[in-house]
Amino acid sequence: MLRRTVAALAIGATVVGITGTAARAESPDDHAYAQIAALQELKKSMSPDERKLDSRLAVELRKRNSKVATSALPALTTGVEVTKSGTVEVEVHAEKVGDDLLGRLRKAGAGIRFPSAQTGTVLVEAPLGTLPEIASWKDVTAVNLEHGAITGHQRDPDAKPKNESKESKTARIETALRTAPKLTTAAAGSVVSEGDRTHAADTARTRHKVTGVGVKVCALSDGVDSLADSQASGDLPADVDVLPGQEGSGDEGTAMLEIIHDLVPNAELGFATAFTSEASFAENIRALRFTGGCDIIVDDVVYYHESPFQDGLPAQAVNAVTADGAYYFSSAGNEGNTLDGSSGNWEGDFADSGLGLGKFAGDAHDFDPGEGVSILNPLSPNSDGRITTLWWADPLAGSANDYDLYLINSAGNVTSFSQDVQDGDDDPWEILQTGATTGQKVAVVKFAGADRYLQLTVFRGRMGFSTPGVLRGHSAAENAFAVAATPAAAALPFDLETGDPANPVGPYPNVHTRQSQPERFTSDGPRRVFYAADGTPYTPGNLSSTGGVVRVKPQITAADGVATSLSDFNPFFGTSASAPHAAAIAALALSGNPGMTGEEIRAAFTSTALDLAPAGFDQRTGNGVIRADLLLRNTGATPQPLVRAGEPTVTPTTGDGDAHLEPGEKATVTVPAVNEGDGTATGVSVVVSTSDPGVTVTPRSRSYGTIAAGASKTRDYTVTLAADYPLGRPVTLQTRVTFAGVLSPTARTVNVPVGQPSATVRDFAYGGAVVPIPDNDPTGASAAVEVSGVGFASALTVSIDGTECSTATGATTVGVDHTFVGDLIGTLKAPDGRSVTLFSRTGGSGNNLCQAVFDDAAATPFASALSSNAPFTGSWKPATPLSALRTAPVDGTWTLHVADRVGADTGSIRAFSLHIAGYDPA
Repeated sequence: MLRRTVAALAIGATVVGITGTAARAESPDDHAYAQIAALQELKKSMSPDERKLDSRLAVELRKRNSKVATSALPALTTGVEVTKSGTVEVEVHAEKVGDDLLGRLRKAGAGIRFPSAQTGTVLVEAPLGTLPEIASWKDVTAVNLEHGAITGHQRDPDAKPKNESKESKTARIETALRTAPKLTTAAAGSVVSEGDRTHAADTARTRHKVTGVGVKVCALSDGVDSLADSQASGDLPADVDVLPGQEGSGDEGTAMLEIIHDLVPNAELGFATAFTSEASFAENIRALRFTGGCDIIVDDVVYYHESPFQDGLPAQAVNAVTADGAYYFSSAGNEGNTLDGSSGNWEGDFADSGLGLGKFAGDAHDFDPGEGVSILNPLSPNSDGRITTLWWADPLAGSANDYDLYLINSAGNVTSFSQDVQDGDDDPWEILQTGATTGQKVAVVKFAGADRYLQLTVFRGRMGFSTPGVLRGHSAAENAFAVAATPAAAALPFDLETGDPANPVGPYPNVHTRQSQPERFTSDGPRRVFYAADGTPYTPGNLSSTGGVVRVKPQITAADGVATSLSDFNPFFGTSASAPHAAAIAALALSGNPGMTGEEIRAAFTSTALDLAPAGFDQRTGNGVIRADLLLRNTGATPQPLVRAGEPTVTPTTGDGDAHLEPGEKATVTVPAVNEGDGTATGVSVVVSTSDPGVTVTPRSRSYGTIAAGASKTRDYTVTLAADYPLGRPVTLQTRVTFAGVLSPTARTVNVPVGQPSATVRDFAYGGAVVPIPDNDPTGASAAVEVSGVGFASALTVSIDGTECSTATGATTVGVDHTFVGDLIGTLKAPDGRSVTLFSRTGGSGNNLCQAVFDDAAATPFASALSSNAPFTGSWKPATPLSALRTAPVDGTWTLHVADRVGADTGSIRAFSLHIAGYDPA
């Protein structure tokens, strides 16, 4: 077969000099060829069930069973990380994910980490030796190693990663919380991002008097471990909306939220973890918009399994939320670019080198764009321990073309590989991790099938032959904003690679200008995409460098290298920091222009961004660096009023003279209207209504006139109950506030109790068997209590019981025994299906809940519980109010559900009770 000319992206391939390895045509190494052939023989010999396994798992199992000749593959490692207990994290793909599959997985010894019925996948931690059994099940289609993800936080590549135990992390966070100054009034926080100044966001807020009012900005990252610390210091507000059970682990999310809060101090904030799995990340993107009501969403994560050539699960979720009107921002990534010579990416058409014939099956790809031939792409000395992925232009779950990836050391030995079987229903990708050595090279072999367009990426590494276009995944979704980075202040304090040029310095305390320079690590575009989300090709029959569609990425650039209150993110470098700056600047524009569409903000960014070198739109910085003052000068901005109904007070005016509204009586309901906005509210009126035929409200509407920003007014309404109105059933009132402004109207539902609460409290105790709580399993454990003869409840508390309280491991006399209460999420579900969260990942390393009462009237929230409070006793305010469960009759089955979300600690549900008071007869 004749060698074909390499066709890469239009800009062409770049040949980067790498110390110790010349990028030139070389004689193939006989060791490498022989070892690739040996691995291919293993691939050919795989049974049908073994072919369902990730190739690295299959070879690891054979090696452990002495079925791989060490002499043939002397330096080979699979990269499979097996715990001391012999388990490995894998993703099981099945025709249906339900109780039957989860039960069989548990019986096989697997711990459930994240089941997704929607995607047909289950993330599990399973004994390595049981994987062949799992793969043999007819409904299981594949068993892959966990894909993993990387954030856009730029860390020193020479720094050793922190291996902090959960015990040490808990102690660190609790120490910071105990020593934080107690704030008695709202504060600006202990630290402000330099990006607030360099983007002139401070100027924009002062000039236009907009602060983020009416906008909810939500972040996805690793976690918000130090959320309480940042709230205690005033660096974050008290009401950050974290999706239940999705607080994650780590503090990159906390740092991102601090940046957003610095620039838009009156925007609402939300968070959900992007980690756990690719499927859960996609679900959380949707949940932030469709459950959390987020207007702007920002993340800093890319999963290695996100295809560059088709919108996968996260990108499809981005498409869904942007179609619904949300803005979406994502870090462009820190994978380098060809303009700075920092790229670890090659993409282009497969080119047959003609060098594999007779030595191993298939054809080796030639990376050299010139007349030379190079089937080995050399890696830089600092490319050790890097995740490396290979993709080719076939649809997800539909590849019948089989490409493989090999890593070769300086001695010509194959040290790692990825050679999954693609036979028609598989993903077109391979993945491996480079070794801890220098002189490494990668080779791509087309084992079988047609020529395809390829992308090979060494994340945070560099290759001798490189091209633009490393940006991929959901940041390349059509309507997402991919954000590049430029320093706000001091330069990145370390070299990306030995011998690199000096890193750029930011303008602080001045503002960004056209002279600002991008970070050398920021990822470049563009992104060539071949398939629609459903797998339909954009250019049928042309899957080469002239086919598909090209998405222009990144679009904009924003600041990194900024201060936060978190020691590990001070300064905070990387596109992880630039993306929240961009999202916050968009929030300022949206705050002053409610209803601004994604296309309108895109046009405003494009026309006001300051072009950075090289001139014109470029693949590294897009349209240039954005500035809030220029953006709002373009869009205009009007301080918006935002008036909401407050909590009403109820005063009976007829009846028996007591303080309780009862059937047949009237009451005055005083409704406050509070202007939480930036501007004065005029023409304020409040409508109070109900759909209940047994209730009348007069007048239905009242005028409140003008309310200044930060002020409130009240008006009275009369509520009359029919004589036959059901005792105990709360009156549900809908309040609708209208005012002059785009944020009008606002609505709120309030419940007015009916009847005199009974002084008699009835206890309903769980009397069943001890229920073990599965370790690190979101499906958790449940115990139920039957309630009868109450009707509507005037009061509800929940106690985790026990006869004798202690912190003893496995204590049998406590209500919930567990050796790390901070691992647990406890929820209570009412008979009508509604639920509230009692506790969620608080309590640190403390053991056991015993005689702990969850009561809305308690003074201390369980969210503030520390390890030193164990065993947890006394009264605690639940994470969400129990009152939400009292709007319907309480008779029926109540369920306490407890899930352990972190590994290594265990426990059980032993004893709990509901304490319910009804109403006295009228």
